[in-house]
Amino acid sequence: MPDNTHTIGRRKEAVCRLYIKPGSGKWSVNGRTLGDYFPRPAHVSAIQQPFTITDTLGRFDVKAKVEGGGLTGQAGALRLAVARALVKLDESHRRKLRDLQLLTRDARAVERKKPGRPKARKKFQFSKR
Repeated sequence: MPDNTHTIGRRKEAVCRLYIKPGSGKWSVNGRTLGDYFPRPAHVSAIQQPFTITDTLGRFDVKAKVEGGGLTGQAGALRLAVARALVKLDESHRRKLRDLQLLTRDARAVERKKPGRPKARKKFQFSKR
């Protein structure tokens, strides 16, 4: 088993660089704890989902650097990076994570604004007279 594994995860405009090693379950996200950086419990549970599925919660120390996007995008990027790291550490986890689509990069992004419109799809108010 490698001592320190490095993976990358992306979602929307967010990018996460993750370093994982066997340990006691300590989290460091941009120098802060997981609960401190992501105050919403939904984000924390989504990030820890790969660990709970593979029954490895609390077995690894995680150090992550996330940048770009908002909190939801950063949480998604971190979740993908964690899932990729678990597969790197133990190939037998791939099947479980793949079945729940945790190894798939979410390609959805913000649609560009079109000319002659206020937003991507919204139209200006129509006036008959």
